[in-house]
Amino acid sequence: MKKRVFLIVLDSFGIGEAPDCAAFGDTGANTLRSVSASREFNLNNLKKLGLFNIDGVDYLENEAAPLGAYCRLSEKSAGKDTTVGHWEIAGIVSENPLPVYPDGFPDSVIEAFSRATGRGVLCNKPYSGTQVIADYGAEHIKTGSLIVYTSADSVFQVAAHEDIVAPEKLYEYCRAARKILTGTNGVGRVIARPFTGDENNGFTRTTRRHDFSLEPPAPVLPDFVKAAGKDSISVGKIYDIFAGRGFTEYVYTSGNAQGMQKTLEYLKKDFEGLCFVNLVDFDMLYGHRNNADGYAKALTEFDLWLGKALPLLGKDDVLLITADHGCDPGFTQSTDHTREFIPLIVYSKDIKPLNLGTKAGFSHIGKTVCDLLGVENSLSGESFAGEIYGE
Repeated sequence: MKKRVFLIVLDSFGIGEAPDCAAFGDTGANTLRSVSASREFNLNNLKKLGLFNIDGVDYLENEAAPLGAYCRLSEKSAGKDTTVGHWEIAGIVSENPLPVYPDGFPDSVIEAFSRATGRGVLCNKPYSGTQVIADYGAEHIKTGSLIVYTSADSVFQVAAHEDIVAPEKLYEYCRAARKILTGTNGVGRVIARPFTGDENNGFTRTTRRHDFSLEPPAPVLPDFVKAAGKDSISVGKIYDIFAGRGFTEYVYTSGNAQGMQKTLEYLKKDFEGLCFVNLVDFDMLYGHRNNADGYAKALTEFDLWLGKALPLLGKDDVLLITADHGCDPGFTQSTDHTREFIPLIVYSKDIKPLNLGTKAGFSHIGKTVCDLLGVENSLSGESFAGEIYGE
């Protein structure tokens, strides 16, 4: 049994088209391949752990003697978004897709939201988050109406200028939306999107984004860790993805740099249990904007951080690095998430380096974490802890 498990999600770091990618319109998507072509790409530490030895990664030089156990996982859930990806990692397979709104939200939802907030609504259709404030920001300032938009994901996003609607008030409006969006309209996330700026100089989204997620329909990994009396720690947006459930401690972050710094601080702390981390910039800043160089640079920065983190792992610690879906910045057909395999790298001082092959289901991750911590659970999936520790 291990004392501490660090589970780090590199948001959107897919490694090649999943077997069912065609059903999602994602044939040919490969986030890793796209970013590896950038001059900013340099992943020495991940290479040593076995990233380039994973099945299907035959376009990069592999490591002769990798230090970690590694595999690729395909998603079973009916979706390719943040919510279902993380839920599946944590042990829940979502057999039915969360609702999406390619034509905007129905009048009943918009009218209920307007009544709850006392404000009008602008846009109400799928839109780029940066373009929507460019196109509707001035009208929002003039009228006070809220900018409501969605994407290919199951999200209800509300943008407002911080001088017109203070962030805390915007969060209040989003909590109201969360209460409205249930049942058949139970979107995965309601997202507050504050912004600043003006019409002359342009509008900019701020770091005070906040997500209000649908609560998982069954117990998940953090629930079981907490129920076992262990520490269950969230870094980044993990706490919001699970609607705050199952955590004993949490810290929000403004991006990758702060997320890595906070994780480093937890590596230096004495606790017993799980530290569950999401690094969002790969997806939010680079994948959705088709910025392969930015994505590659962010991965390189994580790899450099990894070089500092690995020596801090104790003999009873385990590090798992994975993803929740793809978002190929070189996939020019769209800027949406892509249906891809995700990587899983497992490392500890006493691990048995091993290619675990290709497995169906992200939920093997949650099951394995519980096994490593000695936590009883009823999660979907199969643990491979025995394989990597030679039991």
